[in-house]
Amino acid sequence: MKVYKKETVQHVNASIEECWAFFSSPRNLQKITPETMGFNITDFDGKSMYPGQIIQYTVSPLAGLKLSWTTEITFVKDNSYFIDEQRFGPYSFWHHKHFFEADGNGVKMTDVVHYALPLGFLGRMMNALVVKNKLNTIFEYRVKKVDEIFNAKI
Repeated sequence: MKVYKKETVQHVNASIEECWAFFSSPRNLQKITPETMGFNITDFDGKSMYPGQIIQYTVSPLAGLKLSWTTEITFVKDNSYFIDEQRFGPYSFWHHKHFFEADGNGVKMTDVVHYALPLGFLGRMMNALVVKNKLNTIFEYRVKKVDEIFNAKI
């Protein structure tokens, strides 16, 4: 199984507490996900993030293809980091770390995703042709939306 890595770093013009409050709430995920992804939370207990929390949603990564995705929040250190892992969904492996570090004039936010696709050679081809580009597009959109939400007041 080939495991891929996607990493992004962004400065957020906010306090660590403001940044944490926004990004640790699953309710805000839709705000920073492209509408073209058809992202919709289908089950979430509405509580503040905690280890063991299950979040279920649907996504449409490709025209008309609707997929169910279940993630578990596996680790949380308030105002510092959290990790979500796919339990059921389109990837054979998905591990997403979200780090938040105060940097003197805001927050350095780092996302690190490790992922793998099913189907061996076909999965590797799909990554090269579609998935890698789709993830790049999603994270580029996220950077833009975070800039609009937090950094427009600079």
